[in-house]
Amino acid sequence: MKNVFFVIILLLLLPSKLSSQGINNLWMMGYGGSNPPALLGGVDMNFSSGQPIISYIPREMEFKRAVSTITDSSGNLLFVTNGFYIADATDDTMQNGSGLNPSVYTSWYPDGLPPMQMNIIIPDPASSNIYYLFHTTVDDPVGDLLSKYLYVSIVDMSQNSGLGSVTIKNQILLSDSLTIGNLTACKHANGRDWWLIKHKAFSNLYVFFLITPFGIQGPLIQNIGKYRINDVGQSAFSPNGNYFAYYNLDGQNADIEIFNFNRCTGILSNPAHIAINDSATGVGIAFSPNSQFLYVSSLRYVYQFDVTSTNIPATQTTVALWDGFYSPNPPFGTYFDIAQLAPDGKIYIGTGNSTLHLHVINQPDSAGLACDLVQHGVSLPAFNYNSLPNHPNYFLGALAGSPCDSLTSLNDDLAFDFKFVVYPNPNSGVFNIGYQLPQNTSGILEIYDVNGRIIWSRPLPAWSTLQKIVLSDKITSGIYLIVIKAGNGYSSRKLMIDKD
Repeated sequence: MKNVFFVIILLLLLPSKLSSQGINNLWMMGYGGSNPPALLGGVDMNFSSGQPIISYIPREMEFKRAVSTITDSSGNLLFVTNGFYIADATDDTMQNGSGLNPSVYTSWYPDGLPPMQMNIIIPDPASSNIYYLFHTTVDDPVGDLLSKYLYVSIVDMSQNSGLGSVTIKNQILLSDSLTIGNLTACKHANGRDWWLIKHKAFSNLYVFFLITPFGIQGPLIQNIGKYRINDVGQSAFSPNGNYFAYYNLDGQNADIEIFNFNRCTGILSNPAHIAINDSATGVGIAFSPNSQFLYVSSLRYVYQFDVTSTNIPATQTTVALWDGFYSPNPPFGTYFDIAQLAPDGKIYIGTGNSTLHLHVINQPDSAGLACDLVQHGVSLPAFNYNSLPNHPNYFLGALAGSPCDSLTSLNDDLAFDFKFVVYPNPNSGVFNIGYQLPQNTSGILEIYDVNGRIIWSRPLPAWSTLQKIVLSDKITSGIYLIVIKAGNGYSSRKLMIDKD
């Protein structure tokens, strides 16, 4: 009897443990205040349940595009920044968290910096309590519109009774003429360290820093790709770390460069250049979970590219043309702006205006129109100024078989280990799939009846910790088998449906 009781307790505790991987599960956006009639205030999108739970949150901090968040292993907010200051979990300024990015430009925007990817949070590989915040601003707002400094600040979450404190602030990591925004990062092939990338203005120079347990190494410089001026835009690494894409407005033109990336050496190669000839002013990009497709938002269009092709430009496919929708009314058009891959395996796209909607790509691993881009498909309870967080793939592990996977204390790149739980079980046909670790490959979920027939299936994206499943109403009460397949492997669990 004691053993049975132990098993029951273990099963009850297991789902919360499985969902504990989602340090990127909380997305914060919206304006400050608490005035629902005027549709002002904060908005949270929380992915901890496997699908976004959208809530109205009265708070002080306001956001534009420059927003980065991080949570603990249970999904509780640790801190968030809008480029002007850092807030702790109480919505108050973190200890020593004011005065980020000293600049006249920063002082103009106490409600958050407007450009995208002006900051990014990277956990210190040497400590579970320390986080690096890399950040920039516009340092010459009436001249060349440049970022002249790349800063690093350090947050120690063991300070101030667990609310955290900024122990180092605005330390200059790089002083040069830099393009605006475009801060992104990728795990090193050893699965522990991080590559941070930035572009120098008026050049074709990429600048890299390597974040290790021994500090920050660099800068490392590579000349490759197009000569760029003082442009602004969005960059992204593919979830598997094999590709890097850079999308910017360069003068009156928009263009993309897509590279192969070597996670061991931090070297870019094989640039593919694509000019976007459609009067674009919105520049957003995001990779699909399986890393095959790159989505490019361009004000009135969204394009898809197959980055695994030998001729990437030839794969350009238009998957959306703006449908003329306004939110809530003209002139607030729901255009296409910055994009971000979410923990639920979908891609969300801002609208380029302060609106009450986001766009969503429901099946980004699918080619062409099968990707199912739904315009203004996500309703928000308050206005949002294109605030999507700048999250790298925190779960990318070591690259097995590479020359630099020699850290014996680390696991290989997360393999599909098939350790998953179904809960609640029994259920009414609505349940969650929780993984012990995020999976590095796409899968297929199939449900079989007692006669061995497949009665329901759907794809499962890579790099997700939780998926909410809603079965068809036609599936009746009974015992079923749920099977998850990936490659040549599979794993199964019993599923009990009770609609009484």
